[in-house]
Amino acid sequence: MAAAPALHLQHLRKRFGATLALDDASLKVERGTIHGLVGENGAGKSTLIKVLAGIHKADAGQVSIDGQPYAALAPRQVDALGVQFIHQERLLPASFTVGEALFFGHELRRGPFVDRRRQQREAERLLAEYFELQLPAGALVGELNSAERQVLQITRALIRKPKILVFDEPSVALVKREVDQLLRIVKRLRDQGLSILYISHYLQEIDSLCDEVTVLRNGRDVAVVEPRHTSSAQIARLMVNREVQDMYPKAQVELGEPLLQVRGLSLARRYRQIDLELRRGEIVGLTGLVGSGAKDLLKTLFGVVRADSGSVHLDGRLLRLRSPGEAIAQGVALVPEERRSQGIAPLLSVLENLTLAGLERFSRWGLLSKRQEQAESVRLIEALAIKAPGPHAAVSQLSGGNQQKVALGKWLSRRSAVYLLDEPCVGVDVGAKVEIYRLIGRLVEEGAAVLVLSSDLPELLGICDRIVVLHRGEIAGQFQAGEADSDQLLACATGAVQPKVSVPVKREVAHVPA
Repeated sequence: MAAAPALHLQHLRKRFGATLALDDASLKVERGTIHGLVGENGAGKSTLIKVLAGIHKADAGQVSIDGQPYAALAPRQVDALGVQFIHQERLLPASFTVGEALFFGHELRRGPFVDRRRQQREAERLLAEYFELQLPAGALVGELNSAERQVLQITRALIRKPKILVFDEPSVALVKREVDQLLRIVKRLRDQGLSILYISHYLQEIDSLCDEVTVLRNGRDVAVVEPRHTSSAQIARLMVNREVQDMYPKAQVELGEPLLQVRGLSLARRYRQIDLELRRGEIVGLTGLVGSGAKDLLKTLFGVVRADSGSVHLDGRLLRLRSPGEAIAQGVALVPEERRSQGIAPLLSVLENLTLAGLERFSRWGLLSKRQEQAESVRLIEALAIKAPGPHAAVSQLSGGNQQKVALGKWLSRRSAVYLLDEPCVGVDVGAKVEIYRLIGRLVEEGAAVLVLSSDLPELLGICDRIVVLHRGEIAGQFQAGEADSDQLLACATGAVQPKVSVPVKREVAHVPA
């Protein structure tokens, strides 16, 4: 008699008001395999995982773990059954040290007291063992970057020796080297007998990692495929139920005069002597490994941190970037990577979020015109194809891709000159990515300049005119997008080569259409 699957979700249904999030959805993970779960934002992946985690109770259906069926589960029960989760949101307490966060809830003790020194030693050993990562002794979680926090969360799950491990978009904050390390670890865990459910929007990860893949669409499982017999393009078509003709659609835009000019910008221990220029109608990519200084550069250009030396000019005017408020007033917009905590106000409505950055446009004599605000929000919802119950729905109810479109759309109401986009498509499905690329194209068609920071090298090659690579705080190279490939960019970012720096663009280039 064949062994029962490690995990079997059968005929799950879950409704939230008028929304049917799961509609007879099923999924089966065989023992000792890696099973992928894919689908557009809003397809039901998050709801399915929350039912498995005991956060939501399904209206119908059951969950079987090691052959034992359960009509409902509680989070502690799931933990006791050996199921561990690595979620997309990295919710470790910012005030904890690395050791405290790693062993939170399972503290190492000496008698009745928590042995913090031992926890720190063990944390350093485990991080080195799993990820070859060294963090400063006593570092706080709040001091870590996104990739380091994600690595910490993964290690926290692994030390509990789970039977079933659920990865929910684990690589969204990781650069290629770290992703490769993660995939090696996941494969090693499978070879050791662990059963793994792996959720990702990155189909190249699914293709290289998974034994089988379940495709969700509109709350239902529409296919189970084997990546070795199914291409990524075929999986993408199953996800969106339409042909994805071109992940990076383009239109012709003629570049204008220089708009943003950065000269000799330096910040101690972050970056040095940065010279950068963005022209009207230009999309410039920015990339580098964790610690390259790329994120700090974006923060400087938005006034979050102040440079030690150098200058920034916008349209010939010297910018005084002493605060984000000053940057916004002078025509600079930032869409941050952490959209939930920084890019949107989750408890406010879609309408309030979309008009938040440009309220003065809808105000006169200190009074807000609700009619004008409503009209602008409706226009943006239609223009950006934001899927929402209506303008007054809380933005927290939207899928990740639609939240990202709201985070971008709020700056359209302000009509900024320069847009700084930090990982604009993190955690966004293939269909929503194309729509976001179209939105970026609309910005440059209207005469703005866009600087895109991304660790997704094919994305940069697909949407940018020029790509700037940082290595240890310095510009290591600049490439025309049509004259480089991912291997060249990665080699430059790691310092493996010293590439030739390209000259500024002197031709018409392709961009995304409106």
